[in-house]
Amino acid sequence: MEARGEEEGGTMTAGDVVKELEPLGSGSYKKVMLNHGVREPFFGVKIGDLKTFQKRIRKDYRLALELYATGIYDAQYLAGLIADERRMTAEELRHWLATANCPAISATIVAWVAAEGDHGRELALEWIESEDESTAETGWATLSSLVAVKSDADLDLEQLEGLIGRVERTIHQQPNRVRYAMNGFIIGVGSYAKALTERAIEAAEKIGRVTVDMGNTACEVPYAPDYIRKVQERGTLGKKRKSARC
Repeated sequence: MEARGEEEGGTMTAGDVVKELEPLGSGSYKKVMLNHGVREPFFGVKIGDLKTFQKRIRKDYRLALELYATGIYDAQYLAGLIADERRMTAEELRHWLATANCPAISATIVAWVAAEGDHGRELALEWIESEDESTAETGWATLSSLVAVKSDADLDLEQLEGLIGRVERTIHQQPNRVRYAMNGFIIGVGSYAKALTERAIEAAEKIGRVTVDMGNTACEVPYAPDYIRKVQERGTLGKKRKSARC
């Protein structure tokens, strides 16, 4: 059956999609994702398979909300891929953050959809003030996505420069995942907001290596100065992405 978004007259329900997702789960992939903090319920569907659904469904606002509401990790990830960011309200995005299956959803899916829509800046600035680790992490991740997809004309560069200074002063005192997200913010600003590249590198060098407990995974924390300079060497500084979602 070919799935089509509601804007194209599709009739697929969240239940239909979940029934198709479940047999695609992989036990070995599920073990990997458990190490990354994913929580039950989830099937262990690989991202490539979720993207196949994304191509079939395209964007479907209502179906995305229904899929996310299941609480199933795989369904929440797919919900983010098909969400119509133009129709998502600030309250819906706050609800998505509050009901995310795990930080792996909140700091990716919620951050990506928020950044692409109309409420990203407002929500990011709200979330980074939170004492809750996942919420603050999502705020910094949203800012990182914002600078990657929004034109510099639509960014408050002065405000971003101030946030670079805040990260420089406070990153080593932050909770584990917030340190990782702040480091990503410095990389994002340095790579995508060309006017702030040198300031980002300066801050990154003062910050030095950022230590984050990555758990039982092979993930490493990028060294921000080297990362930004590699982007510089490729000649792609300031080249914006078409979408935050990947």
